[in-house]
Amino acid sequence: MTTQTATDYTTTIDLDRSPDAVTAAIADVGRWWLGDVAGAADRVGAEFTYRYRDLHDSTQRVTEFEPGRRIVWDVIDSELGFVDEPDPWTGTRIVFDLQPSGAGTRLVFTHEGLTPAKECYDACSAGWDHFVVGSLRRFVETGAGLPL
Repeated sequence: MTTQTATDYTTTIDLDRSPDAVTAAIADVGRWWLGDVAGAADRVGAEFTYRYRDLHDSTQRVTEFEPGRRIVWDVIDSELGFVDEPDPWTGTRIVFDLQPSGAGTRLVFTHEGLTPAKECYDACSAGWDHFVVGSLRRFVETGAGLPL
């Protein structure tokens, strides 16, 4: 379920793995994002950079890491080569809230600051649909993410 309103981009997925297993998968960014990932995302204070061709370059810092509960990445730098806005993700937050659900986990993903007012909203929300709803789900459940 994806929410597209005047608020932040949010999507919710149910996964058939434990919250701790989902936490481990989220922290292994390079296995479910397509492109070059350098750095770590497995503890508070860790940073990683993501690059995909000349289309996306961003640096995230982990500001919350509560295994099985919540992960937050602050975007400290960004450049998207397909929009006029120079740094549309800088200052935004990427939030993963996890809750036990039946035998698995409900993941509520929110990109705080990615709203329909942003020039990149349509492309970025479609990207998150691919990476969270598609690739992360597949990585959690099968051990292999999805390339674009």
